[in-house]
Amino acid sequence: MTTQYEVGTVLKGKVAGIQPYGAFVALDEETQGLVHISEIKHGFVKDINDHLKVGDEVQVKVLSVDEESGKISLSIRATEEAPKAAEQAQAAKKPRRRQGQGSVTKTEEPTEGFNTLKDKLQEWIAKSEREDLINK
Repeated sequence: MTTQYEVGTVLKGKVAGIQPYGAFVALDEETQGLVHISEIKHGFVKDINDHLKVGDEVQVKVLSVDEESGKISLSIRATEEAPKAAEQAQAAKKPRRRQGQGSVTKTEEPTEGFNTLKDKLQEWIAKSEREDLINK
């Protein structure tokens, strides 16, 4: 590493590569850092490619520097203002479609098959009493 980067410094960089776990950002001609997928933006990121592409210029904050390995951890999220609580609450209120959800027409109750536990309990008690009489 020719240039010394300090934790907390905000820099401009260029996205040099994208992997499923994060994006590599070139800070200068010789130095790259990694923006982990969790540091791309506030909220959940399923696919980094939906937010970044190679060549994008981004503002990053240095989270950590490992002098021995030369690895630099970066964050784009730390350079952006967190969404307001009201926006987060609004996003959480959006109804989500559940798998298998659709229009269901109600049919008549089956006469056989599934019975409630209460009904079955009465049946089991009667059966038990009959067996007690037979076994005496």
